[in-house]
Amino acid sequence: MGGRHKTPDDDTAAETADDTADEPTTYTAAVGSVDLPSDVSSNGGTGMFPDDLDLDDEDDDEPAEAAEPTRVRRRASGLLITGRVVMALVSAAALAAMSLVWLRVDALDASKNTTDAISAAQEESGPSATEDDDGANDILIVGNDSRTDMQGRPLSARLLRELRTEATETLNTDTLILLRIPKDGSRGSAISIPRDTSVLVPNLGREEKINGAYGITKAGVMEKLVGEGEKDRAKINRVSDDAGRASLIQAVQVLTGVRVDHYTEVSLYGFYLLTEVIDGVDVCLNHSTSDPDSGAEFSRGPQTVRGGDAVAFVRQRKNLPRGDLDRIVRQQTFLSSAMQKVLSGGLMTDNAKLNALEDAVSKTVVMDDGLHFLELVNQAQALASGNVQFVTIPVEAVGARNDRGQSIIVVDLPKVHGFVRGLLTPQAPQPAGMVAPAAFGQTVPSAAKAAQPPVPCVD
Repeated sequence: MGGRHKTPDDDTAAETADDTADEPTTYTAAVGSVDLPSDVSSNGGTGMFPDDLDLDDEDDDEPAEAAEPTRVRRRASGLLITGRVVMALVSAAALAAMSLVWLRVDALDASKNTTDAISAAQEESGPSATEDDDGANDILIVGNDSRTDMQGRPLSARLLRELRTEATETLNTDTLILLRIPKDGSRGSAISIPRDTSVLVPNLGREEKINGAYGITKAGVMEKLVGEGEKDRAKINRVSDDAGRASLIQAVQVLTGVRVDHYTEVSLYGFYLLTEVIDGVDVCLNHSTSDPDSGAEFSRGPQTVRGGDAVAFVRQRKNLPRGDLDRIVRQQTFLSSAMQKVLSGGLMTDNAKLNALEDAVSKTVVMDDGLHFLELVNQAQALASGNVQFVTIPVEAVGARNDRGQSIIVVDLPKVHGFVRGLLTPQAPQPAGMVAPAAFGQTVPSAAKAAQPPVPCVD
């Protein structure tokens, strides 16, 4: 699935370089600005020499009672200088470490694949009910079940077995989360959208399940390009993928009533690789469960999932009490736990893991050109700290049937629009039947941590 590699933003790099260049200069000036007593020579007062060593012949004529305060002043000046030198060295080391982190984040950003789907979606939409600036930065996070990497190369049979799936030409976007980050710095929201939600897909001119908007559009564009004689497989994949993404963005905008500002897409293979890099994700289940379709086979209680098991955990929806809604709870707990693991596991200081993460990003992540990887790092911190609440759009009916006999989730658009807008207010309303966010990402008092499970148990 095609894309192009983004080079780090030159302006951002220049600003970072300027900042790092200024800091050591500031510390050097601080050390050099110490006011030495007038009777201490330029060689004295460093604390490097014995107290009885005469460094100034003029001291021989001083009265005995005046000599002692002079020595005290020398020692105090020496300690002050030494302390400032140590502080400067520590600060320089911290600055160097921070610079390395910035360089690695820039390297991760450069390794991502990019898409023009955001600009294409807005151009095709034209004037609409979505506001240009509604007071939030809205990032659409998409998880797809593609059987290729982001360069369009098919996954091997071995990898497909690891992912508990098989080769297919279809493509569904089974994970849809709209990150709504208020620009005033208040608490954000991660809004989950059920995959079976029925919504108008503007470019198709009809209602479809929202997880099919991407794949249906992609298939139609591929067929059109082949019919026009296009033979470049990479171009066919790139153009059809971007058309599918733009179609999905428009459908999400219709559903939520807000403009999507940024786009991030991760494949099933990406889930697999992420859990391998961070040595698994901690989860907990209320009951033992299984699902042959997703390959899920889990026992009750806390456990660590990685690789194919992690993919099965976030994909399972059969044999769950509320089907797709419980699957959303799985995805929310998995994401919260994974972000806590990333930020607490020393990932940014482990060169081998960073190399593996960079490789995973290049194979499995697509982002719009205007979204820097650092923004996702910031949101990961917010997710892990509890500054982003997990919610799900209000629904009217689950398991209804459309005119083609498909199982769908019915929503009331005005109610969904009002709910999404309300998330920008301090007291956001929560509709009945919604996934409660209280269990996710809260800070637990240290005295109570031992009595609490590491992650909330879900169905």
